Amino acid sequence: MDKATKKEAIGELRERFSRATNFYLADSSHMNVDQINKLRRLCHKEGVEFKVAKNTLIRKALEAVGGGYEGLFDSLKGPTSILFSETGSVPARVIKDFRKAGERPILKAAYIDTAIYTGDTSLEELSKLKTKQELIGEIIGLLQSPAKNVIGALQSAGNKLGGILKTLEERPEK
Repeated sequence: MDKATKKEAIGELRERFSRATNFYLADSSHMNVDQINKLRRLCHKEGVEFKVAKNTLIRKALEAVGGGYEGLFDSLKGPTSILFSETGSVPARVIKDFRKAGERPILKAAYIDTAIYTGDTSLEELSKLKTKQELIGEIIGLLQSPAKNVIGALQSAGNKLGGILKTLEERPEK
């Protein structure tokens, strides 16, 4: 690879990393072409962008972007695949689903909204992360819950009061 090609590759990776809030670094070595193609198709189906790049180019691109990626540099050894996604947990789920048929790919590291996870042992935790939309939905549900309880109590009290008034009204006068 000549200098111009390397510069162009670093520029493309730098631009992609600068836009990414979530990405995974995985080891997909020892996978044959058919397995890699299946993984690419699964990634595409789930909205995950799959790239393979040299570690030195990845490192230079991350250094060019700057800010908080130093924890990933130790993971840049051996063949590296990059999985970009808008949602932090989707690549972990893709890797877990794909690994039902084999041992690869292995998670090297993940960068999720400024947090760095390293090692394949983080895969289970990452696959359980909730999306922003799920978290917002839960917060709205929690905020609505007290209001619903108050309304329910008022309606219940109103029904009880109405029943008492009706009973008193129907009671024969003495």
